[in-house]
Amino acid sequence: MELRASLSKIEEMKERIEELESKLRNCEIQIENRDHIMREAVVQIREVADHLQTLAVQADTLSVKYELESNQGQELASLLRKIRVLSIRAKPYL
Repeated sequence: MELRASLSKIEEMKERIEELESKLRNCEIQIENRDHIMREAVVQIREVADHLQTLAVQADTLSVKYELESNQGQELASLLRKIRVLSIRAKPYL
């Protein structure tokens, strides 16, 4: 009788181990998926930061050209300065 109880307990433990291993595999898959998403996000952030750098160079050129011409030119120059500031803030992500 004691042997049957021990065998029954061993079977219960085996089932519990299988259940826990399955949960562990699911967690590992979720972590892999999150890692993939994070890598993709970093790539996109770097692309945006790189594009902002390009825009900043263009903004510098245009702001010098339009800054003195008119009110609209001054507004444009102000917007271009904001682009330049964004590009500076984006540099750490490159």
